[in-house]
Amino acid sequence: MPYIEVSALSHIGNVRDRHEDSLLAGPWTLCATVTERPQTLVFPLGTPLPVAVADGLGGHPAGEVSSALVVRQLAEIGPLLDDGDRVREALSACNREVYAAAAHDPALTGMGTTVAGVVVTADLVVAFNVGDSRVYATGPGDVRQLSIDDRLSADDLAPGIVTQALGGSDELVAIHPHLTTSPLSADASYLICTDGLTDTVPTGVLTEVLRQHEGGRAVFELWKAAIEAGGPDNITIALVRPRT
Repeated sequence: MPYIEVSALSHIGNVRDRHEDSLLAGPWTLCATVTERPQTLVFPLGTPLPVAVADGLGGHPAGEVSSALVVRQLAEIGPLLDDGDRVREALSACNREVYAAAAHDPALTGMGTTVAGVVVTADLVVAFNVGDSRVYATGPGDVRQLSIDDRLSADDLAPGIVTQALGGSDELVAIHPHLTTSPLSADASYLICTDGLTDTVPTGVLTEVLRQHEGGRAVFELWKAAIEAGGPDNITIALVRPRT
């Protein structure tokens, strides 16, 4: 029977004193929690399966609260996310929930998070993101970014500033999620990660690791590369692969 394999890891990195990343794989969530080694989960192919990472905004309060809120809400409604329109609606609902939570507690005012991931159905993959966490489609010798970075580039005066997030302002700001829909392929896998990986590990290294390794070993080697490059940020990685 066809199934989906998800290997994932979440780590605080070498520098930060707070872990503000969260992770979602189907009904399973991991919020502000370090995994000592990659975890591998298996899900039957059929019911929509969301897999996502969320990265609380640095410089804002309660990043771990906003990222956890988003992945938990996506986990709850995950089986209903059977097309791009529903994914878009779900992300907008998550955005409103972040603002609503902040409105009830002044200590949370301005909290926000990025989010990126895929929803795998019986025949489609919907990739999505808001912010600068990323989704890649990987194949033999190839890594292709599906997400679009909401981030000022190195050519701007303030590189690294996220230009779109769920929450992040004092008052509600609507979001415009990036979505890409493609047929499900047994030859492709999907790498989902926070910028703690991609800010330190070049795409060429990602490609080489994914060429040499699969599953939990690939996730471990990617994390190791980020740590060896200094590990300045939280690092959360998920690798999603259809199997038969």
